[in-house]
Amino acid sequence: MDAQPGTLLELIVDRGLIGMETLSRAMAVQAESGERLDAVLTRLGLVSEAALTETIAAGAGLRIAGAETLANARPFAGVAPRFLREAHALPLGERDEGVEVAFADPLDPYPRQALAFALGRPVIALAARAGDIETALDRLFGMEAKPETPDEEIADEADLERLKDMASDAPVIRAVNGLIARAAEQRASDIHVEPTEDALTVRFRIDGALVEQDILPNAIKAAFVSRIKVLANLNIAERRLPQDGRMRLAVRGHEIDLRVATAPTIHGESVVMRLLDRSHLSLDFAALGFDDAILPRMHELLSRPHGVVLVTGPTGSGKTTTLYAALSSLNTADRKILTVEDPIEYRLGRIGQTQVSPQIGLTFAAALRSFLRQDPDVIMVGEIRDLETAQVAVQAALTGHTILSTLHTNSAATAVTRLIDMGVEPFLITSTLNGVLGQRLVRKLCQHCREPYDATAREARSVGLEPPLRLWRPTGCQTCGGSGFQGRLAILELLPMTDEIAGMVMSRAEARDIERAATAAGMRTILRDGVAKALAGLTTLDEVLRVTRES
Repeated sequence: MDAQPGTLLELIVDRGLIGMETLSRAMAVQAESGERLDAVLTRLGLVSEAALTETIAAGAGLRIAGAETLANARPFAGVAPRFLREAHALPLGERDEGVEVAFADPLDPYPRQALAFALGRPVIALAARAGDIETALDRLFGMEAKPETPDEEIADEADLERLKDMASDAPVIRAVNGLIARAAEQRASDIHVEPTEDALTVRFRIDGALVEQDILPNAIKAAFVSRIKVLANLNIAERRLPQDGRMRLAVRGHEIDLRVATAPTIHGESVVMRLLDRSHLSLDFAALGFDDAILPRMHELLSRPHGVVLVTGPTGSGKTTTLYAALSSLNTADRKILTVEDPIEYRLGRIGQTQVSPQIGLTFAAALRSFLRQDPDVIMVGEIRDLETAQVAVQAALTGHTILSTLHTNSAATAVTRLIDMGVEPFLITSTLNGVLGQRLVRKLCQHCREPYDATAREARSVGLEPPLRLWRPTGCQTCGGSGFQGRLAILELLPMTDEIAGMVMSRAEARDIERAATAAGMRTILRDGVAKALAGLTTLDEVLRVTRES
C-alpha cells in the first residue's frame, strides 16, 4: 500500500495504530463515501478520536488543542464557516509567527494552504479531536442561521410540519448526533438538556458528577428537542405532558441505546438521555469493585440451588449492574434465566427479559407468577416494591428457584427489617433469604495522575484509624479530562443469613442490632470497605465519606 510522505495514511502505517487488513477496509469505505480518512476511522469505531489525535500529535510533533482551548476561539474575518466545517479546522489566535489553527487532520495540506491564503499569514497547525472542533464551531456559528421557532404551544398543522422540517435539517441532526457522540466519548452516563429563557444548556453526568457543556443558541431550542423526540418515537406535538421513549444510534462505529425522558418546564421541554453503552458495560465482579474479601462469599450465595439474594442501596448506586453481573456469572447453557425489569437497561444474550407494563396489568408480581409456569432456574426481579411482589418472590424461592432482586434501603441490615415492615413473615425471610448485598458507588481515581499524601490526624480519626496513614488524591491529566477520576467502583457489604442473624430476624430485632452482630461475626461494612479501597489508592477518603454519610 503506497502512502504519500507526511499523510495521515503513512503515519497510521508507521505507527501501527490499526492492522493493515482493518486499514484496507477503512480505505475501501473512504473510496466509496468520499469522506476524510480520519472521519471514516472514528465513524467505524476502528480507533477513538482521542487515540487518533494523540497519534497524529506524537507522529507529527504537534501540540494538542483541548476542548478548553477551542472553547476560547473567536471568529476570524474572511473565513467561511462552511469551509471550516468541511475542513474540520478552527483558527485559534494570532502569534508573531502566524495564526494557530486546530485541525482534525493537520497532515492534510489543502486546508492549511487554503487558510494561509485566506488569512494572509502562515498557519501553525495544532491537532484536535474532530468532535471538539464541531462543538466549538456550533458555539461560534450556531446552527448556520436556523430560523427561530416561537416558544408558544404548537397550535396548528402548519406549525407542526414546520417543526418536523426543522428537526430534519442537517445542522440540527449534526448537533444532536455530535452531542451524543461527545457524551459517549467522555463516558457520560446521562445527558441533561435544559431550556432557559434565552438558551439551551447541556450538562453531562460523568462518573456520577454533572459537568457543564456548551450552551446552545435559543434559535434551535424547539428544533433540537424535537429532533430527539423524533428519534425516540415520541409525539413532537405534545409539549404539555412528560414522555418516555428509547432510541438507538450508531456512534463512532458501535451502537448505543438511549433512554429518553422529557418534561415540560416554564421555558420549554427539558430532556434527559441515559446512555446505555454495552461497550463500556463491565459485567465482571472484580471490575465492579468486588475483592478477595467479598467475591468468594458472593459466588457461594449465587451457587445455592434456591433462595433469594437481594442487592440494596439508594437510587444510582449500581444495583442493576451488580444484578447483571450476577446473571452473567449464572448464564450457562444448563440454566433457564428470566428477568422482569422497569425498564430493561441492557439486552443480555440467552436470557428472557420482560419489561413491566402496569397499564395492561403486567406488574412485577404478575410477571413473576407467569414466570413460574415456564420452569426457570433463575429469576431476576428488577425491584421489590410492595408486599405482593415480595410474597410471590418468597414463594418462588420456597419452590426451588433462585431469585435476584433489589430493595431501596440504606444498608444490608435494613433490607431485612424493610421486608418485615412490608408484611413478610419473619419465618419466611429466614427460610428463603440467602444474603443481602449493600452497596454505594464512588469515583475511581485516575491511575495515571493520582498522587499519595500523608493523611492528617483528623482524617485518620474520622474513620477510626490512627496516623501515620498514606492516602491518595486526584490531580488531573489528559487521560481523565482533568478531573482526576476515571470511572466508578462499588464499595460493598455482604450480610449472609447465618443462624445468629436468623434468630434475630425471628425476634424482630432492630436493623442496628443485626448490623452489629454481623460486624462482630466478620462482615465488613460499606464504610470499612471504602476505607480499604481508599488506602489501596482506588478512590479518595472524601469520596467514601461523601457516599456513606448520605445514609
